[in-house]
Amino acid sequence: MSQMLVNFNGRFIPHEDACLPLNDAALLYGDTLFETFRAEKNRILLQKEHLDRLSLSAQLLGFPCDRPRIETALSQMAAALKSEISRLRLTLGRGTSQGFKLANGADSWFALTAVAATPPNDEVRNLGAVCISAPNRRTNPLDHLPQMKRGNHADCLYAADYASRHNAREALFLENNLVIEGSSSNIFALFGETLFTPPVDKLVLAGVTRGQIISTAIEFGLQVIEEALTMERLFEADETWLSNALVEILPVASIDGHTINRGNLWHEIHTLYKHRTET
Repeated sequence: MSQMLVNFNGRFIPHEDACLPLNDAALLYGDTLFETFRAEKNRILLQKEHLDRLSLSAQLLGFPCDRPRIETALSQMAAALKSEISRLRLTLGRGTSQGFKLANGADSWFALTAVAATPPNDEVRNLGAVCISAPNRRTNPLDHLPQMKRGNHADCLYAADYASRHNAREALFLENNLVIEGSSSNIFALFGETLFTPPVDKLVLAGVTRGQIISTAIEFGLQVIEEALTMERLFEADETWLSNALVEILPVASIDGHTINRGNLWHEIHTLYKHRTET
């Protein structure tokens, strides 16, 4: 593992000194919010969009979120990065909990970490991702609210582990025979000049990269429709893609051993996406 940079509450500390008390709500209940960023050299991509989503989630959950301090920490972290590509994770915690109730936020905290990352190269993208159906369901304990990036993320963790143990890159969640998203990705299916993606709701996360791909596809001239997709529908698509902050766009090669149609439009969309996010 490469050296991890850690900024805790706006101050850099050695990674081995990073710790939380055993009664912190993050450890007791997974009560955190987080965002994952991609940085290229010393530039954090789509920072505003990620912080906008984090701020909205914090507002919905009454979570302490000092955005100016966080933005300062992100600037400090960006200046300290040494790798060509880095993976940053920002986590918000409410602090220590007195009994089985929400922490009052008096000792809330944020932690920002950075490690070197190796996203898919052209060879990996051209080979495509092997996917498998997740054995479990996507959950949302706050199903009266939209899906958020919360620390209680076990459903995705177990699905991702299942995929890894079966030599697949991604596990796809199904709900009522509809493919809704991956353990760490949104999904797209191309039919001619129309791009489909499942609509965001209480189960499907409004991915920042997902939003950028939708805007990029529209700029390219595609029609974009947010519509639920059956597995059978994916098998008929001209192209199927995964998206998240680190991989950006990754074509799908197969699902549950079924070969997925492959095309090259993903490459043009990815090229335009890179132009949009780097300028």
